[in-house]
Amino acid sequence: MESQLATILKKNESKILSQWVEEQKKLGSTRVSNEDLISQCTNFLRLLIEGLQKNKSFSIAGTGWDPIRRCLDEVSRARGLLGFSPSETATFVFSLKLPIFSLLRQEIADSAQLTEETWNATSLLDQLGLYTTEAYQRTREEIIARQQEEMLELSTPVVKLWDGILALPMIGTLDSSRTQVVMESLLQRIMETGSEIAIIDITGVPTVDTLVAQHLIKTVTAARLMGAECIISGIRPQIAATIVHLGVDLAGVTTKASLADAFHVALARSGRTVTKVGGARSEKLRETRV
Repeated sequence: MESQLATILKKNESKILSQWVEEQKKLGSTRVSNEDLISQCTNFLRLLIEGLQKNKSFSIAGTGWDPIRRCLDEVSRARGLLGFSPSETATFVFSLKLPIFSLLRQEIADSAQLTEETWNATSLLDQLGLYTTEAYQRTREEIIARQQEEMLELSTPVVKLWDGILALPMIGTLDSSRTQVVMESLLQRIMETGSEIAIIDITGVPTVDTLVAQHLIKTVTAARLMGAECIISGIRPQIAATIVHLGVDLAGVTTKASLADAFHVALARSGRTVTKVGGARSEKLRETRV
């Protein structure tokens, strides 16, 4: 059996929709286009009425309220992408209170019944408003996680220095998630270019501890499995001392103090040498096979 609230909302659906849309515009929902705002409100109000008709309980935890929760997920995601704050997003639901409460006072003469239906509407809209905030938070967390992944990819570029020679300049702290991105990027570029030598430059890595050293060794090992040898550059005195103190075994891995030194070694291993030609004012580089 339909609740009185559902009956009143269904009978006055168009009137409520018009007042609700105007109320949202007053509260600052102008970043949403008028067409999208009307579409969102129309869909939500229809699902609200259907939920009241089908569910005996005013708790939105049941599966009968799944459609309206999915609707709020979409609204929250859309508003999150537009830069709405959590409170601005929740206003989508809470702004519906004024049109509904005004309508209930007009439609219900009995004070006890009015109090009951007003409480039912308040309880339901509060739950939906809080759910909207939670959905917004999930959306923001997804956006932040995606941005972090993109930043990791941008902060670990694999550069082609020469035919068969790649360089991976690393900046910042290494952790497990970043190491995975580094490894995947490097292996992908090795496969694409067929490079035989990869220089991992850690000049921009502030500190090297046991975990960082293990990440480096894993990357070197993975590159070797792809047929490429690695040279680690950027080994400063304090980092060298730390590696020795930690007892990290880098045997079999060539290390150099600078990227330039590592590049010279890479050229030599690939059977190349670079010499200067011309005068002091017009220096050029010439590649010579040895």
